Amino acid sequence: MEIAVLVKPVPDAETRLRPDAGGSGLDPEGVKWVLAGYDESAVEQALLLKESIPGTSVRAISYGPLARAEEVLRFAIALGCDAATSVEQPAGAPDDPLVTAAALHLALSKRAVALVLCGKQAGDDETGLVGPALAEMLGIAEYGVAVNVRWDAASSALTLQQSVEGGLVRVRASLPAVVALQQAWNDPRTAKLPNILKSRKAAIERMPASEVSSAIATVQALAARRLAFRLPPPRTGAKMIEYKSPEEAAERLVRILREEAKVFP
Repeated sequence: MEIAVLVKPVPDAETRLRPDAGGSGLDPEGVKWVLAGYDESAVEQALLLKESIPGTSVRAISYGPLARAEEVLRFAIALGCDAATSVEQPAGAPDDPLVTAAALHLALSKRAVALVLCGKQAGDDETGLVGPALAEMLGIAEYGVAVNVRWDAASSALTLQQSVEGGLVRVRASLPAVVALQQAWNDPRTAKLPNILKSRKAAIERMPASEVSSAIATVQALAARRLAFRLPPPRTGAKMIEYKSPEEAAERLVRILREEAKVFP
């Protein structure tokens, strides 16, 4: 069985972000690109299934500019993925979930993949739409968000655990299927140095932008386009309130909110 795990490069949480010259997007200069957090859980879940199902292989697939996509693909290989495919984003193509799904569909339609795993959403856009859109394009079932995925050899199906308010529910899922991961039931593994070094030389299948352009042409006209990219206003710092009793603290806080912050009339 072949498992495909979708991985997306996103800016590192500690990277200083800034708008580009036009103010409509992120300036990529100096940005460190890393594997999206929920995607890392999807990779871990794929590797756990690989370890429990004999003859299973895991292929990581990423869509985006070549340099940043291949960086996260090599990290996925270092973690234990067997192969990787980089789907190059055409110049000027919008960062839209439907466009991304169409590009990934191109890569998956060429392979006999039984299971597609992805993170429930990426940390940069938080849309959570790529998985469902991809399942629709592939014509296979999409089972929503799971916290654990196990293989039931007796029924040749998956058992999913999904988080609901107050507990967990178990769902039987037939293949082929698309499943999004909220968080793996155990912490994602850490890549070992020898594997990181080997991943630097690993071969990565590449799908050029020229081939991708025709695949996304239909949905590109429907894509949402970013109008502006702005950073939040800088913090002005905290103001300490001196008080001798909780009542005095509340009284002073209300006065500041009314007279200085103008929150209350």
